[in-house]
Amino acid sequence: MIRGHGGNIYDIAQSIGCSPNDIIDMSNNTNPLGIAPGLIEYLKENLVVINNHPEVDSKGLVKAFASHHKISEDRVLAGNGTTQFIYTLPLILKIKKALIVGPTYADYGDACQMHEIDCQYFMAREAELFQPNIMDISACFSDVDTVFICNPNNPTGSLITGTDLVKLFEAYPKIRFLVDESYLPFTEEYDETTLIQAGLSNVIVINSFSKIFGIPGLRLGFLIASSEIIEQFKRLYQPWCVNSLAQIAGHFLLEHVLADDNFLKKTQAFVVNERHLLEVSLKNTKSLKPFPSMASFILIKIKKDFNAAQLCSIMAKHRVLLRDCSNFTGLSDRFVRISLKSSEINAMVADKLREIFA
Repeated sequence: MIRGHGGNIYDIAQSIGCSPNDIIDMSNNTNPLGIAPGLIEYLKENLVVINNHPEVDSKGLVKAFASHHKISEDRVLAGNGTTQFIYTLPLILKIKKALIVGPTYADYGDACQMHEIDCQYFMAREAELFQPNIMDISACFSDVDTVFICNPNNPTGSLITGTDLVKLFEAYPKIRFLVDESYLPFTEEYDETTLIQAGLSNVIVINSFSKIFGIPGLRLGFLIASSEIIEQFKRLYQPWCVNSLAQIAGHFLLEHVLADDNFLKKTQAFVVNERHLLEVSLKNTKSLKPFPSMASFILIKIKKDFNAAQLCSIMAKHRVLLRDCSNFTGLSDRFVRISLKSSEINAMVADKLREIFA
């Protein structure tokens, strides 16, 4: 099922004999500014909601999400994180053959494998800095009925413009496209790139609240698609799949955080600045090659001295957890991903890496 994710602080802490709270988790790609302001206090004040069942179909939350994005309610579902939708999608759509644009998040392939669906990969090339070419992708569409695209992509950080994606999707109306926008809110290009409002019948968008708002433990995500596809999903939609705390958190975030885009703008500006500083710092380390990124993380190739597992082990002894990317299909054991944290932590980790490869 899960072949390896970031955020495994518990095993690392046990192996080096410290508390999980002592680990700097740079494998976990949530908001470097932390949990959205005011949310913790709001949840504390409303903990009594766990005494009741959540709204069975999250109808109120769906309405709030649709209203915020100015789309019809019948085009939205709320779920227990985007993972619920990824693993349900192959069954709902009766996928026969899928194309996954990689190297990318393992769960797309795992979901297809779980349902015994044939899938193939289009791999963006390292020589092109892992930036996928739309024409090259479309050349792989023979016999494919569904295409998975993460935008911006995890772990490479590459971004395809919304204009290019819409042209591609309109050119192939009989192919269904799943676009994972989990990391798109971290980019300053969010408004012109998101496809939430595109309204294309062959496009399914998944939107995560876990990453941008720093709440992966609550599990909250949304699926946006045509009303026909939404109805197909509802046939296998489990009651109460979004818990009470996640539902009220979603309402709070939509009504008090997203209603005023200061949090997003502040996050985007921070990510752009810190990502630039980290990239510049690591470029001066001859053994490391950072790749251009539009996300809140950077993919790095280790050119000599160590492989990914060895470097991650060394950093773990310093209580820093990096993401070993060797289990991403299309990447070798020479790649790691570093997710941004505070300015002080980012600088400290850069210093430590320079020291290791001095």
